[in-house]
Amino acid sequence: MKFIAEINVMPLKVLLDPQGKAVEKVMQNTGFSEISNLRIGKHITLEIEAPTKEDAMKRVNEACSQVLSNPTMEGYEYKLIEK
Repeated sequence: MKFIAEINVMPLKVLLDPQGKAVEKVMQNTGFSEISNLRIGKHITLEIEAPTKEDAMKRVNEACSQVLSNPTMEGYEYKLIEK
């Protein structure tokens, strides 16, 4: 079975996000004063082949925790869609 994983990797909320803070400041200086707490992360889409949805989820979790994110600084969430 083939699946598509839509993965979002974000900095942990307890950590400073310097890129997000810089963009937030620019947004506020250009007329978007109502915007706050801006954080920037990564969106990753991948295709995975696995015998079951549970197997695909296990492999996506492994990929996220070992390669696609830094568990010390980032968290991730994903959704898996059967193709």
